[in-house]
Amino acid sequence: MRYYLVAGERSGDLHGGNLLKAIKPLDAAAHFRGFGGDYMKAEGLDLVVHYNQMAFMGLAALITNAKTIYDRIKFCKADIETYKPDVVVLIDYGGFNRRIAKFCKAKGIKVFYYISPKVWAWYTSRAWELKRNVDKMFVILPFEKKFFKQFDFDVDYVGNPVLDSVKSFVANRDFQKENDFAPEKKIVALLPGSRKMELKRMIPVMAEVVRMSPQFQFVVAAIETMPQELYDPLKTNSFVKFVYNATYDLLKNADAAIVTSGTATLETGLFKIPQVVIYKGGRLEIAIIRMLVKVPFISLINLIADKQVIKELIQKEATPKAIDVELKKLLSDVYYRKAMIDEYNAIYKTLDIGSASENAARLMVGYLRG
Repeated sequence: MRYYLVAGERSGDLHGGNLLKAIKPLDAAAHFRGFGGDYMKAEGLDLVVHYNQMAFMGLAALITNAKTIYDRIKFCKADIETYKPDVVVLIDYGGFNRRIAKFCKAKGIKVFYYISPKVWAWYTSRAWELKRNVDKMFVILPFEKKFFKQFDFDVDYVGNPVLDSVKSFVANRDFQKENDFAPEKKIVALLPGSRKMELKRMIPVMAEVVRMSPQFQFVVAAIETMPQELYDPLKTNSFVKFVYNATYDLLKNADAAIVTSGTATLETGLFKIPQVVIYKGGRLEIAIIRMLVKVPFISLINLIADKQVIKELIQKEATPKAIDVELKKLLSDVYYRKAMIDEYNAIYKTLDIGSASENAARLMVGYLRG
């Protein structure tokens, strides 16, 4: 069968690559084409557009790149029509992929959506749109199945691909030695994000926290493809270390973490590392979010638990002082740490229903074969 896939971000590329890997043993004649990245290409995707040409974050970035986004959507539609797939598989990336779903529906092309847009957080009415335009939805958060049920949309919960990645991870036993960590210092992981705007806003804040607590070993999960000057505020501290392409090794060795809101909060929780979540956005962006968001938390850990498990410091609350106070509590309060880790264990059990990629692949191939 012919699969056209659309992933517009790094995480979508990773999960898409795992999905392709799981589909191939079930469909020996599978052929893949579409938008994605290196992971998907390595698993056999005929890559037509790399996600690094599409990963725009924030209202300002979306406005300034509107022409580029429009051109990518137009090209994607034309390429789908030329390719004539048996199914279009959309992976997250809601703003773009909802438009592709609508196009495919109008053309009579079957649409599967893997990793739902976060319509449960805001613009909940878009659930009706998804129901109209998507043939099968495969969700990765347990509460999403119940959410879509309100719209008479029966979706498949397949487990969480982040847990798959954590479970399959093989740690580097020499990680601390290779990076010359100070053995007498507690290790604090700094996860500033994976987008330029996140780094611009969060790294200066993290740098201030570092200056306040030189007794800890701070280690940054850095990304080679990002402009390295964005990390400069942290590079001025000689006792800050940087690791590249080794976030999971860092989390495996960390005592605590400061994490910019995103998928990394769930990854940190699944590694059972006490954390504080921080986030800063533009004034207009935050004002719009606060008007539209329908959920009480921003971190996946708290959303899955449906209560505050980890502290969220957002916008004006995300001051170096407040972050430092929470960090020291995470590192010194034994009971506070234990309570957080106990909640992590409960979340782990909730998500652990087998491989999300394999579950989704099995269902997709089954639905296509009728």
